[in-house]
Amino acid sequence: MSTAELDGISVAYDDLGTGLPVVLVHGHPFNRSMWRPQAERFSREGYRVITADLRGYGETTLPAQSKKTGLDVFAKDIARLADRLGLGRFVLGGLSMGGQIVMEFHRTYPERVAGLLLADTSPQEETEEGKLVRTETADRVFAEGIGWYADEVLTKMVSPDNVRTMPDVAAHVLQMMRTTPKEGAAAALRGRAERPDYRDSLTQVKVPSLIVVGTEDEFTPVSDAELMHDLIPGSTLAVIEGAAHMPNLEREAEFNTVFAQFLKETN
Repeated sequence: MSTAELDGISVAYDDLGTGLPVVLVHGHPFNRSMWRPQAERFSREGYRVITADLRGYGETTLPAQSKKTGLDVFAKDIARLADRLGLGRFVLGGLSMGGQIVMEFHRTYPERVAGLLLADTSPQEETEEGKLVRTETADRVFAEGIGWYADEVLTKMVSPDNVRTMPDVAAHVLQMMRTTPKEGAAAALRGRAERPDYRDSLTQVKVPSLIVVGTEDEFTPVSDAELMHDLIPGSTLAVIEGAAHMPNLEREAEFNTVFAQFLKETN
């Protein structure tokens, strides 16, 4: 693990391998270890893979009294870390909230993106009902901690069948959620409630793009992936059978196969 002091926070990250830079952004409420299988494999196969904990997650700090973290703040953090690491253009990928951060980054810094991976995410702005739910959830997480949330959503993050048959994956996902600092999770939930609509900016994507989704995903269903596939010119859509919201962990081999092909075509 390495750390970088950026804009008042200490960012924890891993930087593995050499070659085409690939930056992978974790979702909520996880940390950079969700990408460990991909970082370990692709760093051995000619890529420089960077994974970082977002502010308020994992081992990255959150400024004192920070109550809300917008997707634009996360995107700026990625840009600053990329600057620190000497990255010009790079492949950028994210899952769930991480995918929305990727969309925000592309909208703000399109010239820095060499390729896009959007996994189990959605481009639409938050609904009024969704804003209320996220705000209420943020308040409860901040007051009570995140344990109740982790227990409640485990079988949506990982399909019930996979929780039963892949206990190591389920334990990893549960551990990431339970150890996420409540302050960071609550701040991100409040910021995500105000996320904009990325559908128009996706039509302007001019780089290779891979969209991945699990067939059992309840949070961001296949229809959301199909929408992004329709919006992004020349994009590739991969639907992973038997996975819910975490196909890179639930169906590691299948995910890595489509990602490897994408990276090969992006080089």
